[in-house]
Amino acid sequence: MSFLRNTFMNVYKNKAYPNYWDVIALSIVLSIIFLLAWVARQMAVPYELGQRLPISLDPSYLPGYAMRTVSRMLIALFISLLFTFIFGTLAAKNKRAERFIIPMIDILQSVPILGFLSITVVGFIYLFPGSLLGPECAAIFAIFTSQAWNMALGFYQTVRSVPSEMNEAADVFHLSSWQRFWRIDVPFSLPGLLWNTMVSMSAGWFFVVASEAISVSNQQILLPGIGSYITVAIQSADVKAIIYAILTMFIVILIYDQLLFRPLVAWSQKFKTEQVTDGKEVRSWVINLLHRTRFLRYLGLQMRYFFDACVNVRFLRKKPDLIYTEIATGHSMSLLWNSLIIILISSIVLFAGIFIYLYVPLDSIHHIFVLGLITALRVFILVILCSLIWVPVGVWVGLRPNVAYIVQPLAQFLAAFPANLFYPFVVIVIVTYHLNVNIWATPLMILGAQWYVLFNVIAGASVIPKDLLQVADNLGLNTWLKWRRLILPGIFPYYITGAITAAGGAWNASIVAEVVTWGNTTLVSTGLGAYITEHTMKGDFVNIALSIGMMCILVLVFNHLIWRPLYVFSEKRFIQD
Repeated sequence: MSFLRNTFMNVYKNKAYPNYWDVIALSIVLSIIFLLAWVARQMAVPYELGQRLPISLDPSYLPGYAMRTVSRMLIALFISLLFTFIFGTLAAKNKRAERFIIPMIDILQSVPILGFLSITVVGFIYLFPGSLLGPECAAIFAIFTSQAWNMALGFYQTVRSVPSEMNEAADVFHLSSWQRFWRIDVPFSLPGLLWNTMVSMSAGWFFVVASEAISVSNQQILLPGIGSYITVAIQSADVKAIIYAILTMFIVILIYDQLLFRPLVAWSQKFKTEQVTDGKEVRSWVINLLHRTRFLRYLGLQMRYFFDACVNVRFLRKKPDLIYTEIATGHSMSLLWNSLIIILISSIVLFAGIFIYLYVPLDSIHHIFVLGLITALRVFILVILCSLIWVPVGVWVGLRPNVAYIVQPLAQFLAAFPANLFYPFVVIVIVTYHLNVNIWATPLMILGAQWYVLFNVIAGASVIPKDLLQVADNLGLNTWLKWRRLILPGIFPYYITGAITAAGGAWNASIVAEVVTWGNTTLVSTGLGAYITEHTMKGDFVNIALSIGMMCILVLVFNHLIWRPLYVFSEKRFIQD
């Protein structure tokens, strides 16, 4: 009781008692908490495998479906952020961890979402028997796999590019690794991390149809949400329902942009390291509302003190800190680590060889390899084409804060708009004009993945120091020389990160882009994605495993032959010391 009495006395003495702005802000916060609690309760209702969950196309159900979908995506986003902070930082700070984590991310981002669902949905259902929480966790995990890899790679890249003077200042102030993370790494990476978070949220929208309409072993589980609503609308060829879904998505994206991303972007402006600023400052009515409150500002100040206490906690300031420093410097430790990696890789190769020898004929391997090369050619061409389009646009937006202020919500909506909704119209055009499905369905693979390039280039262009841009203008450099000497080197590390994730996203999108449906009409392109989709619907786990393994191998080969050398080149040549 004394704690409560002291707290209220402090509030009264500091004149932090609520005003009417507090009432408005608290009403919004409590409403959000109530909606989240309602969604959490709906996620844990009783459910038995094989039970059909009815999905109505009545638009009155769309607000509830939207809450279910957004809640899944926010939970997945929170888990992705934890994954990013842990594994992105370990990869950036520890050479031995980097050799393992970055190749693993390369492999995992190449695994199609249907592959994750095929493997995990049964496990989650058995983990939560008799409850809808099992399929819900499988859907959240599937959305997580569409968000985490881009965020982790982007954070890894920015942490490695922290200027040397910041690290020298940390040494002068004797900051521990824990303090460096919260005082230097996270603030420096925050502007780029926010852009990557927004595009990862958008990537979740692209795969929400597959994650909420789970089809495994000839059985479909439809979870209440916008994704399953779109699935039923496509199966019913209901154009009006598709339009209702588009309008609902527009409203939902606008709401969470105003309540979540716009305040975070406005707040992150203070972490920019440039000495010269220009353009319009990003503002948020949510932050303005919080500034006018009394009680919530007081609570925010107390939370800040609590955060500072956690960052400066004594036992995390001890050195050496094994979180970021090398595990050991001796020859024996290096030999042990390399031996473990070799044993792990050898075990995987041996298991795969035995599996293929026992269950897979050689003709199937050759057929799947050819299909993989066809899909790889499509991915390579599409990444080049979208780079030619979006790199100039991203630089133009990133260098103009006034434009970025307007473009951000528009780009976020376009990126979040599920490209799956365009597929029925493509089917109609292809069927009506008797077009070649292998050619005209190909651009569908990049509709969702292209935004990785745009958002990463915008993030890279926005952190180019304004004083260097002013020096280039004062020296009278022509446009080409300015791009070659300043802009392209400044954005190149960010572009490579975006291109890697865009290529991985295009590979992943092939599972839905190479098989498009509208009503009773289904068009199938020749490629590895269509092969995976076909055998996933049949529940043929042998061919699913073989085709996913082939996709992983091809992605790794392309990453190590093309993207990884370019990334190393950008790191050595263009990241400032």
